[in-house]
Amino acid sequence: MHFKLIIIVVENERTLDILDTARAAGATGSTVLNQARGEGVQPTRTFLGLSIDNQVDVILLLTEEHISKEIMEKVAIAGEFDETPGTGIAFQLDIEDAIGVRHQIEALTDAVEDRL
Repeated sequence: MHFKLIIIVVENERTLDILDTARAAGATGSTVLNQARGEGVQPTRTFLGLSIDNQVDVILLLTEEHISKEIMEKVAIAGEFDETPGTGIAFQLDIEDAIGVRHQIEALTDAVEDRL
């Protein structure tokens, strides 16, 4: 089984919706890193030298490669990434090896076979 790592950077108030959408699309688990900060095309706003940017969460999803694109597409719709600037981004990376995911492989095997 081959895996992809989907990395999602999203406004923290959208995190729960993104996680629910990813799970409904076939994700079997996630890791959320809270209180990250980022900057897009527009520079971060400041007030008297203090940053007033929004906090974002980084969501990591280790998914089977055959369902990763569908998960990303549904997450992008739920997060309004293409419709609303600054709401978030998602991208995926190839994973060469993964350890500690045997229980997920068992759950994914049936799900992936049903979709193929």
